Amino acid sequence: MTTMPLDFIPSAPLRRSFSFDTLRTLGRNIVGIAAALRALRAYRPTLVIATGGYVCFPVTVAARLLSLLRMLDCRIALLEINAVPGLTNRLLGPLVDEVWISYAESARYFGAKAKLTGAPVRASLANRLAPAVARAALGLDPQRTTIVIMGGSQGARSINNAVARWLTTQPLPPEWQVLHVSGERDFALMERRLSGLPPGSAVRLFPYVADPAAAYFAADVVVARAGASTLAELAATATPAILVPFPFAAEDHQSANAAAFAAGGAAAVLRDAELTPESLAAALGACLEGETLARMRAAAALVTPSGAAAKIVERVTALAAARVADSAGPNELARD
Repeated sequence: MTTMPLDFIPSAPLRRSFSFDTLRTLGRNIVGIAAALRALRAYRPTLVIATGGYVCFPVTVAARLLSLLRMLDCRIALLEINAVPGLTNRLLGPLVDEVWISYAESARYFGAKAKLTGAPVRASLANRLAPAVARAALGLDPQRTTIVIMGGSQGARSINNAVARWLTTQPLPPEWQVLHVSGERDFALMERRLSGLPPGSAVRLFPYVADPAAAYFAADVVVARAGASTLAELAATATPAILVPFPFAAEDHQSANAAAFAAGGAAAVLRDAELTPESLAAALGACLEGETLARMRAAAALVTPSGAAAKIVERVTALAAARVADSAGPNELARD
């Protein structure tokens, strides 16, 4: 088994207003930059890849400082998989050599540094299953119209509440079935709330799904939050969606993500405050019309680039080659 060294670098979220917490954040990130300087000088990487967010701030700053001081010769890349970059990534943009984006409209934040790659997803999503096969693997009826509801790894309380009220107050159309992933936190509560459903109701409740590939392939439509990783998986599997952005996400970035999907025709969007049994049922009914569903599925396949992992490997190779070429200098290149 191959082992990889791991260093932990202190960091803290950047703040937009001045307070005592701002000073504490500044201090923690300074400590993080110092730790990153030591780690980078020890490892001497050819390429530093920042995957976004405040945790990458100290390492990216340290890498650029060492490069400016000619103490480290490396390239720096930033992965931005949200439609609108957060504060940290906007600050890091001028410090990096390239920014790998998932949405073409994100290029306006980074100019010529932006490279449209898409977001990498788990390998299991490349092994497409027929819907009937995926449904059978999950204990579902292979022939029924299938709605998959997921609130992320922790679940989503507002989605769980709306689903519980919907399923207990409105009859599910006989040709529909629901797979609901509630999250571990709400699983026992959802079990109790759904215990009164008629015997044989076409509803399966899971606390968590470690690998959601089968759930995506089983779904005619997915109801989910609008986190960047979820949307990358929806795009990779060409799955239509009803998106309910988390209203307290930093800088409301999930709303921007959902808007990008909706603009491409791949999703309908319900604001969290508008999520009710009635609005959910209406949105599902509209999406599950035959022609609408087909259009959404085609749009989902196009909303972000496919083959992101291969594109990112290409960029890694290109940046590493450019670094080697620059290090060699014109005399060395002439001798080659």
